[in-house]
Amino acid sequence: MTDVQSHDVDILIVGAGPSGLYAGYYAGFRGLKIAIADMLEMPGGQITALYPEKKIYDVAGFPEVLGRELVDRLVAQVEPFSPIWLLGDRIEGIERKGERWSVRLSGGDCVVSTVVLITGGIGTFEPRALPVGREYEERGLIYYVPRPSELADKKVVIVGGGDSAFDWALALEPIAAEVTLIHRRDSFRAHEHTIELVRNSRAKIITSAEVTAIFGERQLTSVEVTAKSGSVDVIEAEIVVAALGFVAHLGPLAEWGLEMSKRTILVDTAMRTNLPGVFAAGDITEYPGKVRLISVGFGEAAIAVNNAMTVIDPSKNVFPGHSSEMS
Repeated sequence: MTDVQSHDVDILIVGAGPSGLYAGYYAGFRGLKIAIADMLEMPGGQITALYPEKKIYDVAGFPEVLGRELVDRLVAQVEPFSPIWLLGDRIEGIERKGERWSVRLSGGDCVVSTVVLITGGIGTFEPRALPVGREYEERGLIYYVPRPSELADKKVVIVGGGDSAFDWALALEPIAAEVTLIHRRDSFRAHEHTIELVRNSRAKIITSAEVTAIFGERQLTSVEVTAKSGSVDVIEAEIVVAALGFVAHLGPLAEWGLEMSKRTILVDTAMRTNLPGVFAAGDITEYPGKVRLISVGFGEAAIAVNNAMTVIDPSKNVFPGHSSEMS
C-alpha cells in the first residue's frame, strides 16, 4: 500500500491530456512547481485511451503524427521540469483555505496549490464494459492499447465497430499472431478507408455476433462467440480488447461551484473561471467562438498558465518573453 502524501505546489493541473501536458511545460518554463493529476494511469488523456495509433494532422509543425508519439513528445517536453505525477487518481474534493486551494485525491493524497488549472477534456471517462468477463481485467481483458508492441505474437480478439476498434486492428495486424474483430452489427461506425484496410489485411472480421463468455484459469485463453443466428464458436485468444467506447462524466468537478454551460466550463479571455485562482483550458472550456482542436488547447494552456503566473506572483508579467531568447 502506497503511503498517503501531501504535496505543496504552485499549480495543480487536473487532466494529463495534450493541453494539460503542454500547460505543465509552460508552467515549468516559468519556474513554477507543478503537479499533474489524471484518473487514467498514464498521460495522454483521450489520445492514449481512444486512438494512440491514429494519425493526427492538425498539430503545428507535424504534417502527421501518431497519437502516442505526440503524447511521448509532450511528456518529454515537461519532464525536465520534474512535475509531480498523480496518475490513476481522481479529484474527490476541493476546499479554499485562505489564498490557496486544498485538493483531495481518491488515493488519499492531498495537494495544496495556489492555482488550479483544469484541462480535463471531456471530463473523466470510464470504458464501457463487456457484459461478460470483468473478472479477467488485468488477466487479458483490456480497454485500450497504449503500446501495441506489448501484444506482439499474441492472439488478439477486438470487440467493437468504431474507429478505435479498427485502428487497433490495423496497428496489431502486422505484429500479432492473430487478430479477430467481433462486432454485434453488420455495419460499422469507423472511417470507411480504415475499414477497407482492415478488410484487406489478414485480420478476421466477424459480424452479427457477440462475445458471450471468456475462459481461462489464471490467464485468458479463449472466448465464446455467439452469432445472432444462434450458432456458438470458441476462439483461442490471449488478449481481448474491449473497444466499446467510453462513458464521460464530470464527476466531482460538477460540484466545485464552477459556472458551467451543460458539460463545459465558462472562461474569460484569460482562461479564468468564476472561482479565484482556478483556470481552465482545452476541450472542457466554453466561450464565444470556441473551437475544439488540440492546437487551440495548446494556445489556451499557454494563456492560462501565463495569466495564472500573476496570481501566483503578482510581481511577474503575463508575457514571459520568447523561449528562443532564453537559455
